Amino acid sequence: MGALKPWHIIVVLVLLVLLFGAKRLPDAARSLGRSLRIIKAETKGLVDGDDDVAEKAEPRYSRQPLQGEVRDPGYRQAPPPGDYRDEQPQQPYGDPVRRNER
Repeated sequence: MGALKPWHIIVVLVLLVLLFGAKRLPDAARSLGRSLRIIKAETKGLVDGDDDVAEKAEPRYSRQPLQGEVRDPGYRQAPPPGDYRDEQPQQPYGDPVRRNER
């Protein structure tokens, strides 16, 4: 039970031909092979454990604090909390052009 039988493989192949068509299967297999070669080459570079990569990753500049003065960025502070319901809006609500047409 659970073993892969030859008829399982035949069913999978028939489904692949039905889904992708006989013309597209060789192209799909070729692109899959290229992708696997690329992945293999990339993982080989990781496994080799190049020490040069660690040296290249070192920062070029030291982590010393910057010299100079702190400047105001120009942001305004928020107004103090309060009840703003009594204030009149600067422009009345609605469209000023249509209000004059009446």
